[in-house]
Amino acid sequence: MSDLIQLEKRDHIAIITINNPPANTWTLDSLHALTETVEALNADDNIFALVVTGQGEKFFSAGADLKSFADGDAGKANVMAQAFGKAFDALTRFRGVSIAAINGYAMGGGLECALSCDMRIAEEQAQMALPEASVGLLPCAGGTQNLPWLVGEGWAKRMILCGERIKADRAQAIGLVEEVVATGTALDKALELAAMACKQSPSSTARCKSLVMSAREGRSHTDGWRMERELFIELFDTEDQREGVNAFLEKRAPQWKNR
Repeated sequence: MSDLIQLEKRDHIAIITINNPPANTWTLDSLHALTETVEALNADDNIFALVVTGQGEKFFSAGADLKSFADGDAGKANVMAQAFGKAFDALTRFRGVSIAAINGYAMGGGLECALSCDMRIAEEQAQMALPEASVGLLPCAGGTQNLPWLVGEGWAKRMILCGERIKADRAQAIGLVEEVVATGTALDKALELAAMACKQSPSSTARCKSLVMSAREGRSHTDGWRMERELFIELFDTEDQREGVNAFLEKRAPQWKNR
């Protein structure tokens, strides 16, 4: 695993820190490391939630290092684009709850990383943008797909087609982030939400997340309702279902086993 991605575990919560100062840019090594880390966390039954943040006080992540594309080599660009896609797809598909603690600038691939999480908490000084078109590129790690889903087509076009950079308060107003907090406190707030998520059944959470995400795939309401019923019944094959119901009846906190 690369030192560019740092992993810490606190009880049922994993914390991933993008660690490539000064701007926490993404490299092939860090993208591969992110993929491997998330896949390992998926296999860890003790982890229920994940928080992603950036090292330092100024950057969440400034995205890709443009030096990677300076020579115009399409082959190298393809390798990098595939690595971005694989890493952020893995993050999107993390079976638990993922939260981005945006502690500074989130630009390009940095913002796309945050968009791949389930929720986003931004510090008041944070700024966000997808500026790829200003250098003859385009967002290739989910930006054109995830941003419109959150903020609508109009604001997505302003950010992508016009290169508009937005501050944290505007990001909250348009639905890009769920909450804005004081400088230096995004991680604490994200950990607070992660702790709330850890009180939920991991088996239930994984299925609820898949149902919510499936709405993006254009399924009909009829299909969605059918899937709800099917996954509801599926839970009765899990230990979590029996533990949750009996813990409630016995007036005690459940002890989740994620199976």
